[in-house]
Amino acid sequence: MTDLPNIKSDCFYPADSDALFPEHRSSHPPRILLLYGSLRERSFSRFAAEEAGHILERLGAETRIFDPHGLPLADAVEADHPKVAELRDLVGWCEGMVWSSPERHGAMSGLMKTQIDWIPLSLGGVRPTQAKTLAVMQVCGGSQSFNTVNQLRILGRWMRLLTIPNQSSVAKAWGEFDDSGRMKPSPYYDRIVDVMEELTRFTLLTRDIREHLVDRYSERVESHEALSKRVNQTRAV
Repeated sequence: MTDLPNIKSDCFYPADSDALFPEHRSSHPPRILLLYGSLRERSFSRFAAEEAGHILERLGAETRIFDPHGLPLADAVEADHPKVAELRDLVGWCEGMVWSSPERHGAMSGLMKTQIDWIPLSLGGVRPTQAKTLAVMQVCGGSQSFNTVNQLRILGRWMRLLTIPNQSSVAKAWGEFDDSGRMKPSPYYDRIVDVMEELTRFTLLTRDIREHLVDRYSERVESHEALSKRVNQTRAV
């Protein structure tokens, strides 16, 4: 059946092949921001993020790692605080992200959540996370768990990030890194390589079309109705 009486036809249209497959594509290295969730000197979530960064750079990406030392709790200060501004600038710069958190009491760390909470859904009319790619990772002190990566996926979806299918969970992380913080060879290391390969590919595939990917009918309707109301309003005499 093609009878759709509730559809506003001027806001409804099929996928645009030209928009999905542009003739000209960006040629610069994919820009990836990495966040980690612990301030310990031997922070295994930081070690995992740094290892992921090394792999990404070998894959041709440009990476930056945010240092969360000194970042206040969300809403404890104004958004012009230097660490908050630094984080938001990096989120605006990047085309994809890696979130690496320890599992604390069956959940992501408070520091990880604080960083995410400081990332706005909208900033100056721009959604800084919309349709950028995301890879999620966690490190565990004991046996392997997926609580934290599952939570990070929920947050990624809420923030309109394109969270890739693959993910990493490193069990007994204290035994997976050497004294200098480099990751030892293992299936856990191989999985991180898998995840970074996938993140790089998804970022290259989507970065030039991300606005089209998340262009929503409901929001077009809302914008159209707001514009019509403004244009057709009766001017007060």
